[in-house]
Amino acid sequence: MPSNLLLKFARRLWADSAQQSAFIQALVQPQPLSPCILWNRPRPESLPFAIAPPLPWQPEFVDRLAVSTRPGQHEWHQQGYYYCLDFSSVFAASPLLTLPAQPALVVDLCAAPGGKSLFAAQALQPQFLLSNEVIGKRLGMLISNLRRCQADPAAVVSLDSQILAEQLPEQATVAIVDAPCTGQSLLAKGEKAPGCFHPVTINQNANRQKRILANAAQLVAPQGYLAYMTCAFSPEENEQVSSWFLARFPQFQPLAVPHLQAYQSHLSDLPCYRLWPQSGLGAGGFTILLQNTNQAAPPLIEPLDLPYKWTSQPMT
Repeated sequence: MPSNLLLKFARRLWADSAQQSAFIQALVQPQPLSPCILWNRPRPESLPFAIAPPLPWQPEFVDRLAVSTRPGQHEWHQQGYYYCLDFSSVFAASPLLTLPAQPALVVDLCAAPGGKSLFAAQALQPQFLLSNEVIGKRLGMLISNLRRCQADPAAVVSLDSQILAEQLPEQATVAIVDAPCTGQSLLAKGEKAPGCFHPVTINQNANRQKRILANAAQLVAPQGYLAYMTCAFSPEENEQVSSWFLARFPQFQPLAVPHLQAYQSHLSDLPCYRLWPQSGLGAGGFTILLQNTNQAAPPLIEPLDLPYKWTSQPMT
């Protein structure tokens, strides 16, 4: 049975009772989701997996598989041919597909376990990818995944977002903030997220996201881009944080993402997008793309001066 907190939460999201019921059902009785893989190398001609029909906007380097498939157990996974992820992550990162290729510097501020960094590497082919993870116990998985999947040129650091912004002010052509959140979509995967619908937990996470985004704003170069995304459903962590950010940093403007128009959030007039768990495509997520409209570009700072935890390039 759904908790009272979940029932109240669903009523805040939709006035329509059918939508409320579909959302609750997707969380309390989660159904198997199609596994998804992101190719780090050219896709072989012959595949050992059954491929689900691609969505029109799905990038060529991503495949959705049959529900019963276990790609993580195949030797190609261990060899780094592909990375396993939920399709919601593909959805949330897909605004990167609209950006100019080969940006000078892509910074993933909350990078572990590495899916968004690897998506950016394939979608943008950046001149340099910097993946940051402030939580020490998550560094190992990030480094392991980037090394296994041969991300190059790339490096990993472990710095607070404020320190990172101070070290690389206005240097990132693209900054990615896959923000820490309540993790409400974990329920759609059959996992647990204790207290994820409690107002105190939601507000704590929203405030943490605001702090990270405020620091990310200092990191983005003039005319550069900031992609903000979460795997939470609460408006306080998504639409309301976006509105707060735009009021605080008016030099940033939200950008429409044409291929996500059908996923426009009904909770905001901003061009921001939602994948709900009842869609059957993924556990759920939120995404918005912002651009720094300032014109003057600062001098380039050499990122090799940072205290790397790992780099694909020889350290000099």
